[in-house]
Amino acid sequence: MTVRADLHIHSCLSPCGDLSMSPITIAETAVATGLDLIALTDHNTARNAVAFEQACARAGIACLFGTEVTTAEEAHVLALFEDREVAVEFGDMIYRSLPHEVRDPEMYGDQVVVNAENEIIEELESFLIGSSTFGLEEVGRAIHSRGGLYIPAHIDRSQFSIWSQLGFLPDDSYDAVEMVDPASRERIDPGDWPVI
Repeated sequence: MTVRADLHIHSCLSPCGDLSMSPITIAETAVATGLDLIALTDHNTARNAVAFEQACARAGIACLFGTEVTTAEEAHVLALFEDREVAVEFGDMIYRSLPHEVRDPEMYGDQVVVNAENEIIEELESFLIGSSTFGLEEVGRAIHSRGGLYIPAHIDRSQFSIWSQLGFLPDDSYDAVEMVDPASRERIDPGDWPVI
């Protein structure tokens, strides 16, 4: 059985997103494009998980909840959870560790939490692109202790990947690795981990 999935999606909460990227729009677009499973992985928080869960239920698509953590090494790691509450608690832990640098919305965009009706209910102040205080191994242990999946993100990118930050993929308890370009396997060895 083949499952079509996108496990790395940002919403209007992430600074790289915008207000058009609401959980409802994400779920409806995923169904329209034939996906079976999606995961919301905003930067360093999971505060849009409630609206995302409701939107996916309405659209009839399976979902996971997560966060794209920026580790102390400035590498991005996906943390995926089946349980929404666990994802939100984990994301809040990561968010509290960010430097309290109030971002400029004019320069870096909005960071909004929305409800299931696309109404803004909160705006997060700390800049979500910052690095947490947690290192890779600590993040991996925290994810696994909560029953989640630990996946280094876009390891073949030239910025914010384990490979770009460390120059290698350290041996750790990853559940998979994410690669953006399949041709990059020629220059980056993902090891024995499944590639998503």
